Amino acid sequence: MLQRFKFKKLAIALTLFGFVAGSGIPAATAAKKDTGVQMVPRDFSALSAKVGPAVVNIQVEKAAQPVRHPFGDGHGGGRRHFRDFFSNPFGDQTPRPHRQSGLGTGFIIDPQGYIVTNNHVVADADNIKVVLQDEREFDATIVGRDPQTDLALIKVASAKELPAVPLGKSADLAVGEWVVAIGNPFGLEHTVTAGIVSAKGRMIGSGPYDDYIQTDASINPGNSGGPLLNMQGEVVGINTAIIASGQGIGFAIPIDMANDIVAQLKAEGEVTRGWLGVTIQDLKGDLASYYNVAEGRGVLVTQVVPGDPADKAGMQANDIILKVDGSQVNSSRALTAKAAGLAVGERVDVTVLRNGKEKNLTIKVGRRPLSLAQSGKTESTKETEYGLRVSDLTPEMARQLNSDDARGAVVTAVKPGSKAAQAGLREGDVIVEVNRQAVDSAKDFKLRVLKHKQDGDLKLLVKRANGGLRVVVLS
Repeated sequence: MLQRFKFKKLAIALTLFGFVAGSGIPAATAAKKDTGVQMVPRDFSALSAKVGPAVVNIQVEKAAQPVRHPFGDGHGGGRRHFRDFFSNPFGDQTPRPHRQSGLGTGFIIDPQGYIVTNNHVVADADNIKVVLQDEREFDATIVGRDPQTDLALIKVASAKELPAVPLGKSADLAVGEWVVAIGNPFGLEHTVTAGIVSAKGRMIGSGPYDDYIQTDASINPGNSGGPLLNMQGEVVGINTAIIASGQGIGFAIPIDMANDIVAQLKAEGEVTRGWLGVTIQDLKGDLASYYNVAEGRGVLVTQVVPGDPADKAGMQANDIILKVDGSQVNSSRALTAKAAGLAVGERVDVTVLRNGKEKNLTIKVGRRPLSLAQSGKTESTKETEYGLRVSDLTPEMARQLNSDDARGAVVTAVKPGSKAAQAGLREGDVIVEVNRQAVDSAKDFKLRVLKHKQDGDLKLLVKRANGGLRVVVLS
């Protein structure tokens, strides 16, 4: 009796000190948990039963050749640390002499048989077979593909209406929210996995329209093109990429981005995007100071493509774009998205900052090309007194360095302990300016250095693969 009384007193004491007896949890936290917030859903069976019939297994057959898509293949092409989910389901890397097969996932968005998947799943496919959850099989045809966002729309013919999945809004997703992925990982049909939204707006280096949902819902090869669902069973993303060396990290295309693209594919069979004809860079840190502008105010024009809309309107490299069609521009991603949404042939007013003064230009919007690489010569220089060697940037080197512009001088060697090494220059860096003077070639770089050596420090504007522009000072 005495022991029971002592235990009761101890429980009361723990509560008074702010802890729930036996749990180690602060009383305030326990009270908060009693408000009805459900941290973990009871199960996902109802959601799976509702959406599962509209998720399909895609089997393709194609000529044996490398599949090129925005994420590379994980074996030396593209971004090495990212890979897609299109592969032999059991990892057989043996080359096939004539044909190869692959697996992916898709989901039906229209009862008439329209199915969304990834472009890299069906690109170059000779035969596409779609298998439903109830084991019905259909031959599919490609309605349209968009390699730049890795989206594709295919269609099957059915005498009866097919089950379709409802579409949600990815803009409404919150980081930490529960999501579910359904797909065919490693050929294991209709696998359901769950996790949370780890981050939004991820840029993974796949192209100009990076804006991915990151999730820890388990996704693997074979999930590519499958739906990422919210707890209402609505599609909020299309599973697209994973990190080859990581676990529990996957990326999905937001459904809000996909909606317009799928609508264009359905209506026209292709996607048309507006194009100004410039390459651009965010203004941050040293770069903003270099151009004497407030950080985040406008974006820097690093190149104007000759003969393209911006060039015809009089835009110049080193202009800072402040507004497009009256809207403020604060990031390169925002400007890229804005330009893509402009109608081809439309005339838009663009405000730029040039040498400290605002200037208004009118640009007739063009159609965005698939490739921006340009030609160039090949010439090398001897090692300079600063301890670096540079060569002309060729189109092939530009592609290897993920650069859209084949102008500049690429650093081919940096002597250990030299001034160049101490300043942070690396092999593969592309020098595009010396003391605000453009560098188009290795010869240009040598001339600029000779001209500006007497000025004291050399300020180099350098483009680094996957790292954008930066300022390097040689003393």
